[in-house]
Order: sequence, then C-alpha cells, then structure tokens
Amino acid sequence: MVTKALAVGLAALGGGIGIGILGSKAAEATGRNPGAATPILVTSIIFAALIEGLFILAAFAVNYN
Repeated sequence: MVTKALAVGLAALGGGIGIGILGSKAAEATGRNPGAATPILVTSIIFAALIEGLFILAAFAVNYN
C-alpha cells in the first residue's frame, strides 16, 4: 500500500515539475516572440492538459485494496 501511494506521489511530483517547466518555457518563448503569444498559449494549455491527464491516469490506475 505504501508503494502504491509513493508511486502516485511521484507521478504528482513529476506532473508538477513538468507543468512548471512547460510554463517557464512558454513564458520564455512569449518573451522572445510576443507576436506568437496566442499559438504558444494554445499549445501550452494542450500540453498541460496532457501532463495532467497522465497523473490522473496514474492516480486512478492504482488499486488501494
């Protein structure tokens, strides 16, 4: 049971770090090319949803019995 909870915790940690890096790079890209802010925002939202989806799959795939 501890191992399963640890795996879900590590998935959450990885997702948080991934979204943080994504936001950092999106802000950097927008700073370099402000004219491309809208496509960068759309792409960032899509990738953030995919990263979050991986965590949700990891959380629901674990059986805590």
